[in-house]
Amino acid sequence: MYDLSPLARFGGLLATDLRDVTSDPAALDSAGFWAVVADFEGRLTCARFGDVRAAPVPEPMPGAWRGPASGDWTSSLDRAAYLSGVRRIRRHIAAGEVYQANLCRVLSAPLPTAACGGPADVDALTALLARGNPAPYAGTVRLPAHGVEVATASPELFLRRTGRVIESGPIKGTGRVVADLREKDYAENVMIVDLVRNDLGRVCATGSVSVPALCAVEPHPGLVHLVSTVRGELPADAGWAQLLAATFPPGSVTGAPKSSALRIIDALETAPRGPYCGGVGWVDADRGTGELAVGIRTFWVDRTPKDTLPTAPHGPLLRFGTGAGITWGSDPEQEWRETELKASRLLAVASGAQQATGGAIR
Repeated sequence: MYDLSPLARFGGLLATDLRDVTSDPAALDSAGFWAVVADFEGRLTCARFGDVRAAPVPEPMPGAWRGPASGDWTSSLDRAAYLSGVRRIRRHIAAGEVYQANLCRVLSAPLPTAACGGPADVDALTALLARGNPAPYAGTVRLPAHGVEVATASPELFLRRTGRVIESGPIKGTGRVVADLREKDYAENVMIVDLVRNDLGRVCATGSVSVPALCAVEPHPGLVHLVSTVRGELPADAGWAQLLAATFPPGSVTGAPKSSALRIIDALETAPRGPYCGGVGWVDADRGTGELAVGIRTFWVDRTPKDTLPTAPHGPLLRFGTGAGITWGSDPEQEWRETELKASRLLAVASGAQQATGGAIR
């Protein structure tokens, strides 16, 4: 018997006993502990749980997770389409329409059916990710009846709230080692910090927005990132609804200016991002605290895919997104390789491989 009952897991906390599910962000300032998943396209799921307790991520159990075969992943944009997209964004930059835009692709692979070992459980995948790719904002939200089954190994803070104080930790700049970081990476980070400052300035008290850290190097499994910190203070008449309205979707995965970048993304990307590049995390309304990660390094189960070819086997798909920020200084081939770097380790974990292989994506 496979248990797919509702739960949420963040760090050392486990939430069970589902009480309520809503799409109204104002509920996050009411009462209780909420798990939150916000799709990039704007769908919001807030789930209130009645039982929240300390519980470490369990050790992986043999056979609990049956992932896709390593060679079964397909990409919404193949290499040629992605390189073409980078060139188009550079033309938009040359025309003065945008300074930077993120170009992403969604990877998909069929999951084994119940006859092949039981339904996929994202919490079992989380156990593997915790060992194979530990991350500061790792989490699980499992709500099958509401179409939400997400396992994230996100390294990026979207919004942290402690009382009235708000923090964001935008990431821009990725390399295998520090020496890989380019001038383009530092310039891109500064551009996005300016965007996040502007977003928080729309909702935070005048004069309260600051940048305590700029372009700090942060190591993660298999790569390094440039990470900055932006901080502000909410006025007494603002809550989660106003905060999300001012800042969503996250600036680090859209571009600058955000409105122009979103138009370009819509024209170039061929698949919805879903939870990828959205927000995943928790809110404790009773304590006035919360922590939402940017939904990168994130897997989600799609049990009703609409993009399955007629000749392909029908059934649930595991999806994963990867992308890169494109600036005038971008080299199309380097940006493609960055998307592969970000994906390779996690696809290997999800497929049960010990090491990532360059040919895992086609």
